[in-house]
Amino acid sequence: MDSEKIISELSFLKQRKSVDGISAFDCSPAQLLHALEVLRDNYEYQSLNDIASLDMGETAEQRFGATYHLYSHTKKKYVRIVSMCEDSSKPVLPSVCSVYAGADWHEREAFDMMGIVFENHPALRRIMMWNDYPYHPLRKDFPLAGKDAPLPETFDSEDASLKVCAAPEEGGPFHSPSQSSEFASQHEPRSVESFENQ
Repeated sequence: MDSEKIISELSFLKQRKSVDGISAFDCSPAQLLHALEVLRDNYEYQSLNDIASLDMGETAEQRFGATYHLYSHTKKKYVRIVSMCEDSSKPVLPSVCSVYAGADWHEREAFDMMGIVFENHPALRRIMMWNDYPYHPLRKDFPLAGKDAPLPETFDSEDASLKVCAAPEEGGPFHSPSQSSEFASQHEPRSVESFENQ
């Protein structure tokens, strides 16, 4: 089985529980590049399908990290590598763009939305929010309604007092009232309008 062979070659990896049957391992940030290179070159994991950033909550010893989903086109198998940042106040992981070029946008998204810095990334900058936006919207302490923030200087408006405003959504656009288990269509009027126009 691949898991035993991988552990025998990469003894610094620690096997993780996996509810979906995919081989999963914990890896320290210092060993991450080496682990991914070996998995690519010796175990035929040619493709990095995704990097999912993690926020384990404000009280976690290691709050931020990333899960790397690798795929072998020849074996038709996945492997999962999890690497947690050592410092929760300044989360940092090494960029894996030198191993998988496709990591570029995944790392930029995790940097933008979660605030994880990927060292040696070729062009680490925000991908959705503007550069001066002070928050990271996927963090668990970021409110669903958002936070007040100034708009970017490039925003085309004569009114300099405009800003991003919090917009409460009562639990989200598809959140049903507590007294009913039915879909609360009034929370998402666009879906109602588009349905009625068909």
